Amino acid sequence: MRPYRVRFTPEAEGDLLRLYDFLLEKDLRAAERAIRAIEEATGLLRFSPFSCRKVLRDHPFLRELVIPFGSAGYVALFEIEGERTVTVLAVRHQREEDYH
Repeated sequence: MRPYRVRFTPEAEGDLLRLYDFLLEKDLRAAERAIRAIEEATGLLRFSPFSCRKVLRDHPFLRELVIPFGSAGYVALFEIEGERTVTVLAVRHQREEDYH
């Protein structure tokens, strides 16, 4: 089976920078590990995006990927588009209120 192409919207890329900068102020190594954890986890989307939880019951293509990191982690909001494309729309820390 052909893998999905995973792409990030400019907003999701901005989220990654924001999350990195937040940790960078406290711990450079933690910031690097967090970005690496997010990148590795989103690699799962290339092969099994439908294994992630649905965000809305009546929208089966809008889903969330839970990314463990430390005592909490991150959540990536994504949409499965067309036959072989996954678009990451936003990334947030699990303790944040909601997506921006």
